[in-house]
Amino acid sequence: QVQLVESGGGLVQAGGSLRLSCAASGRTFSNYAMGWFRQAPGKEREFVAAINWSGSNTYYADSVKSRFTISRDNAKNTVYLQMNSLKPEDTAVYYCAAGFHPSTNFYQYANWGQGTQVTVSS
Repeated sequence: QVQLVESGGGLVQAGGSLRLSCAASGRTFSNYAMGWFRQAPGKEREFVAAINWSGSNTYYADSVKSRFTISRDNAKNTVYLQMNSLKPEDTAVYYCAAGFHPSTNFYQYANWGQGTQVTVSS
């Protein structure tokens, strides 16, 4: 098991930026692929971005491609999500997750953080 704690959420105006962090503890962080998902009120949890164990491969939902960047620092046991050009439709609770392979499917991830709220005002 790996424990995950997200931070960095908040309220930002449309067009602004936020950087989310997810700190991991427990099992060896570099053994895991990491993903970011989000869930807006009344909607299903959706894939945002994923990264493999080394950081050499990244994957994005079409809705965030070219605006969001996922990265990781294995020395700090942390994965990041840099979010630029934010839109009101990006408003959601953002979750990080750890799994054995980078995937767009939430059920491929066994470990989840508690989430951090991102609100983008128009």
